[in-house]
Amino acid sequence: MRHVTQERALRTREKLFRAGAEVFDEFGYSGAGINKILERAGVTTSALYFHFESKEGLARAVMNAQPQAIEGMLHSEGLQRLVDITLVWAQRLQTDPVLRAGVRLSVEQGAFGVRDATAYLSWRGIMEGCLREAERNGELRCDLDLEEVAEFVVGACTGVQLYAQLVSGRQDLPKRTVRMWELLLPGVAVPEAAARMDLDPMRGISA
Repeated sequence: MRHVTQERALRTREKLFRAGAEVFDEFGYSGAGINKILERAGVTTSALYFHFESKEGLARAVMNAQPQAIEGMLHSEGLQRLVDITLVWAQRLQTDPVLRAGVRLSVEQGAFGVRDATAYLSWRGIMEGCLREAERNGELRCDLDLEEVAEFVVGACTGVQLYAQLVSGRQDLPKRTVRMWELLLPGVAVPEAAARMDLDPMRGISA
């Protein structure tokens, strides 16, 4: 009986999480009324407050789920893994409401009184891990500050997606992400490693 109850609770939480992401993606935090989320999820108000305590709590959960939405999809390593993270991210931002909502909430969070850098710091940590592996593999130029490089890539991706959202509705985001790497790789990778990086935007689907 306890197992059944736990499974039901997990399903309810997932319904709320998914519905919240879809509504945040469509309307932003301010326009995402609790009733809209509950109606989309098909659950009660008490269920929302049991699992997330508040609309803000739900928003934080969606906002900070971005890395988990991508990391498990990848099989590459080192510098190619870092590139692939950004290519998958660029592709998924066009179709995945959870990822889109997370990005939107991260950018808009100041408007609803939140200052939570968790998602950005998580991305930085993941990317720094890829860079450290790349360093061990001899793929990187000497004397790089890997934390600074990881932080720069996070910032660059954030800027590229915001620009792409405004000028093309993100339709050209994969292409712009590839161009970002074409400009960045010569500054961080040894020539041999830079030359063998696969920058095909379709890796965002198949990586």
